[in-house]
Amino acid sequence: MQISSSSGSLNSLSQTQMSKEGLSAVKTLYTEKLTKEEALELRETIKQNANAFALDSTNIQAGAASKADQFAKDYQGFQSFLSGIGYQGKNIADLSQSEATALVSEDGIFGVSQTSQRIADFVINGAGGDEKLMRAGREGMLQGFKEAEKMWGGKLPDISQQTMAKATEMVDKAMSDLGFSILDKQA
Repeated sequence: MQISSSSGSLNSLSQTQMSKEGLSAVKTLYTEKLTKEEALELRETIKQNANAFALDSTNIQAGAASKADQFAKDYQGFQSFLSGIGYQGKNIADLSQSEATALVSEDGIFGVSQTSQRIADFVINGAGGDEKLMRAGREGMLQGFKEAEKMWGGKLPDISQQTMAKATEMVDKAMSDLGFSILDKQA
């Protein structure tokens, strides 16, 4: 089951699962034992999706407080991403500075709390309690953050730093709650 890790990847999971082949693959995953190769492929898919999700989320945070002309780039992909995470508000390009600031405030949909929760939930729920998948998702999340820093040209804004720290903390807590060591003994 291949799932794209490019920008806009949040929608590709549901698109893949909705295809006939995707439904068959999902059904097979739940009714038959996975081979080692299939398990590795699934682990890599989770890692890539977590990576893309983290990258998309940090890009949102970094750009949400910027001027409206920056939002014009890749507008369709951006709008698709927004609707994919549940944002139903005013078009981002039409926001005033104060409206954009409210979106990235502590209680805003793109604030630290809600964004870190979405990232962590994506990794935790995607892993389904499997330690290897949880580790792969965590690794992908951190890799996505590093890629966002490269694209940004250095250290990301504080809001993004805080978001990744909080998302990582949530994933680490979930791992601990499931009885998994935070340290990867296989590394």
